[in-house]
Amino acid sequence: MKTALRLLLMIGVSTSALADVEQIGFQTTTLPDPHHQRPLELVVWYPSPTTDAPELIADDVVFAGASAVRNAPPATGEHPLVVLSHGYRGNWSNQIWLASALAHQGYIVAAINHPGSTTHDRRAQAAEQLWQRPVDVSRAIDAVMTQPNKFGATAKRRIAVVGHSLGGWTALEIAGARFDPQLFAGDCKAHPQLSSCKVYQTMNPASTTPLKTALASDLRDPRVSAVVTLDLGLSRGMTDQSLAALPVPALVIAAGAPSQDLPAELESADLAKRLPEATSRYVEIGDASHFSFLPTCKAGAVELLEDDAPGDGIICSDGDNARPREVIQQQVTSLISGFLKQAASAKVER
Repeated sequence: MKTALRLLLMIGVSTSALADVEQIGFQTTTLPDPHHQRPLELVVWYPSPTTDAPELIADDVVFAGASAVRNAPPATGEHPLVVLSHGYRGNWSNQIWLASALAHQGYIVAAINHPGSTTHDRRAQAAEQLWQRPVDVSRAIDAVMTQPNKFGATAKRRIAVVGHSLGGWTALEIAGARFDPQLFAGDCKAHPQLSSCKVYQTMNPASTTPLKTALASDLRDPRVSAVVTLDLGLSRGMTDQSLAALPVPALVIAAGAPSQDLPAELESADLAKRLPEATSRYVEIGDASHFSFLPTCKAGAVELLEDDAPGDGIICSDGDNARPREVIQQQVTSLISGFLKQAASAKVER
């Protein structure tokens, strides 16, 4: 396995090569949850044989969207599945650039809005159920796998989760990492400047014994075969033991631009040191900021954001002397697609 991952760039050895897809479909749906009162907005991109004209999805005055054909029929055959998990205050469109690119490579890509921590829903009761985030992802996997006529058939041993920021924590949790609320609370006393500590305090996910127990529980979904984190947070609350025993390959991508709130050395780099060397890889992108993983901003976006909420214009900023955001994201997409193909190949070799 270790040798296989060292050959990460040799994508051609993959036993399940993916052909480029000219058209992709796009659908939205809501997953009900009467028990926990946690309905999920789910969106799915997928390969399609359609010849209909595409339209721009999630394109607005701030962010550039991506083209797809709404409600198109799915392509035949089995396709690997990737589920995207957004960060705090984010939403399903935050990594649309990645979803579109992977769908064009033959992946089914699903994304959800996590109740309590998404753009238009930060209800305190939903936010404190932080442990539900990995469960949300499992529900998305269920929904896609049980509807092959709608989204396409899923290759069952090729299911990955990619998460940005708090979504990176979500990805690791569903892969088998365990969170210790007491450990994290102690660490935040030493590093109170970290944005992860501030977000955690806002969400308040360990305020009661049942919440604390749920947050520390095993939230792994054994169907997940690989995970990718994009400048994640909250990793310092994960136990060394669970990270050292993580049962699936992990790609950790960090923003290398200097940051007081989310420095790579205290989050992504620290995490990577605690993961199994044989099955994990760490990449730090020097000119990327935490917001380089959001869609490309349009001209005038900064002014619009600042007028609406002073300070929010920062989401259009990358590192000093950074390459265009599109170029950074092309690098990230290449890293992820190569990692996923190699992880699948290594799984077959084992």
